Amino acid sequence: MGEMREPLRELRDCGLPQALEVMGERWSFMILRASFNGLKHFEEFLTELGIARNILSNRLAKLVDHGILKREPCEDDRRKVEYRLTPKGFDLLPAMIALRLWGQKHGSEFVAEDPVLVDEQDRLPISSVSVLSHDGRILDHTDLNLIAKADLGKRTDGTIATPHKSGGDAAVVDLGKAKKAAG
Repeated sequence: MGEMREPLRELRDCGLPQALEVMGERWSFMILRASFNGLKHFEEFLTELGIARNILSNRLAKLVDHGILKREPCEDDRRKVEYRLTPKGFDLLPAMIALRLWGQKHGSEFVAEDPVLVDEQDRLPISSVSVLSHDGRILDHTDLNLIAKADLGKRTDGTIATPHKSGGDAAVVDLGKAKKAAG
């Protein structure tokens, strides 16, 4: 991936080890998947996931401590609590989808794709998760490089690149925002 390597021993200087510290085990991902599927109550997670009560309690507490879920009283019964995804939790959706699609493609056992994850607008299957450049181009591993932060925007030919006007979301449409704006 280019002329520079990450300092692999410096775990605190990389986002991956930090993410794995929070999400790096199966039950955290399964709870997150259940949350994306609308589960909110401890007993629902317990029943639907078949997870031991103590493990569920521990993982929910960890996800709340890290701001991925928030714990709040139910509106209809203040004695009960709900676990709801936070914006930080919703930011994990692309990673969850990428892992799901990878597992369907490369899993050691056949994975039945039913139900199918689709785009709500046209109800056709979603495409694979892609890495996008600042201007929306789809990148693969040959397009990636690591450079010092001080060299951002300095091309190899000596010219200087400037960020795309839209702030990097040229090819990305937020349907939620678009629906609100239209409605």
